Amino acid sequence: MKDFSKQVSALAARKGSAPLALVTGASSGMGLIYAETLARSGCDILAVSNQQELLPSLAQRLHEEWGVKAIARYQDLSTPDAADALLQFCDDNALEVDILINNAGMFFFKELDAQADRKRIDTILHLHMLTIASMTILFGDRMKKRGYGYMMNVSSLAASLPVPGITLYASTKAFLKVFTQSYHYELRPYGVGLTVVCPPAVATPLYGLKPSLMKLGVHTGVIKTPEWLVRRALRGMFRRRRTVRPGLMNWYLPPLIHLLPNPMVEWIWKKFK
Repeated sequence: MKDFSKQVSALAARKGSAPLALVTGASSGMGLIYAETLARSGCDILAVSNQQELLPSLAQRLHEEWGVKAIARYQDLSTPDAADALLQFCDDNALEVDILINNAGMFFFKELDAQADRKRIDTILHLHMLTIASMTILFGDRMKKRGYGYMMNVSSLAASLPVPGITLYASTKAFLKVFTQSYHYELRPYGVGLTVVCPPAVATPLYGLKPSLMKLGVHTGVIKTPEWLVRRALRGMFRRRRTVRPGLMNWYLPPLIHLLPNPMVEWIWKKFK
């Protein structure tokens, strides 16, 4: 897989040392590929995840394979103070973040139930909106003062799909998309890049699909590999693009969904729920 050594070297020359990339959700799925790709390109890594048991081995492997510094940070990013706690951790350990990848997320497909799903509702609202917006603003402010830096927020194709079953997932990703696209313009004059990436379906554990269905989806092109997505996302980030919409599905699926009559949407939902 292509690395981004040239871009990281330019950032290192400006900083005077290896850039530090903070990657959330770094222990699995796309987050793992982001961490590996940036480490291979020459970045030190601050790997943040709520999968505590996977973090030590990840940090050790990144260091051994690519000779970079790798720091593991176990943290639940769905709490109201998560962004402040993570910034405090960086300050306490003299860690200056040059690249921020807000990748951590969650997904569920079902009809919402206020009583049964209250905890999951609060978790996804905090994780996808409050924490990511706060981290972008807090770490972005540090980058503004230095005059350089890159940030990426991972939204979704679902941000353009107001359909039942993914009500909270789609709406929180839509908030993230609009927030990032707007804040991009505020940061740009300070030399800070902010990019939102809207992936189509990606072959990660996020969706909980059976391995056979995942393999079929990848084979038919309906589901993309994490490597395919990360390569395009990082390329857009280093080019300081405002939005990255990889894959043809980003261009044809939303218009098709919007053309469906409401009765048809309701009929499909009854069949799937």
